[in-house]
Amino acid sequence: MKTKICIYLILLILILSACSGTKPPQSSPDGLTHIRLPMGYIPNVQYAPFYAAVEMGFFAEVGIELEFDYLYETDGVALVGANELQFSIVSGEQVPIARAQGLPIVYVMAWYEKYPVAIISETEQNIQKPEDLAGKRVGLPGLFGASYVGLRALLGEVNLKESDLTLDSIGFNQVEILAAGTDDAVVVYVANEPVQLKAQGYDLNIILVADYLDLVSNGLITNQITISDNPDLVGRMVSATLKGIKYTVENPEEAYEFCKKYVEGLEDADQAVQMEVLRSSIDLYQTDPYGYSHPSAWSNMQDVLIKMELMKSEINLEEAYTNEFSQ
Repeated sequence: MKTKICIYLILLILILSACSGTKPPQSSPDGLTHIRLPMGYIPNVQYAPFYAAVEMGFFAEVGIELEFDYLYETDGVALVGANELQFSIVSGEQVPIARAQGLPIVYVMAWYEKYPVAIISETEQNIQKPEDLAGKRVGLPGLFGASYVGLRALLGEVNLKESDLTLDSIGFNQVEILAAGTDDAVVVYVANEPVQLKAQGYDLNIILVADYLDLVSNGLITNQITISDNPDLVGRMVSATLKGIKYTVENPEEAYEFCKKYVEGLEDADQAVQMEVLRSSIDLYQTDPYGYSHPSAWSNMQDVLIKMELMKSEINLEEAYTNEFSQ
């Protein structure tokens, strides 16, 4: 209950702070439409499709000048919901939660097909399936976001409750926590921490949420006002983004090189590890067809959120997403 209240209060504060007015997209001096895009995370090779789309001129070709803004995910949701910004990158669970609170956001393009959350542990722990988490101490960033939703969804699939294990809020320190042996298992993004730990020589068991349940994952949102008043902008934004995703799938090495311009310190990082992070991310993409949002994943996500009490009742999912712009 405390988790639910906390999330509602955070959303409410953000909504109130954002709802000071509405701002249409501005034109840059060269006539391009300037779009500030909240990314939800720090600069990272996982954003290669967007970096590639800028560097290859895909956004410029459709009259868009893109500015990356590494705001928290909930900030992006609130700003788009208030039409202060027109687009944001979010994980799938944010959309039903926000719409249940009255924010008119709409998911217009699937970036990931597979929900990217996993539970990892050293093989000596013998945690090979979700049932093995019973009685274990599990670290996760906190009781919020995709990691928490993914864990709860996984537990629900095997009839485990949160109280059947001990949850440890550790921030984004999963690699250090698992390496230190502080927790039995940690909740991670499968394209990131497992790659780092394997490179350090750790033998891991990996339990993928996507192997047990199809859930809405990372994608692009806008709002109902933008869809109604400027559908052409939505179409252009989706089109350029999908071209960036397709380019990255087909040209991962070139896309990786573009990342060096945007990700501070990448030149000095372990290149093999970072390249594997990108390749692991590509394995998660929605590519057949590109951008398509699966109705069953939305139904599953709503069911999970209601069971978690992050939503009081069902919403009209047909209003929460559309495949119109990705076709």
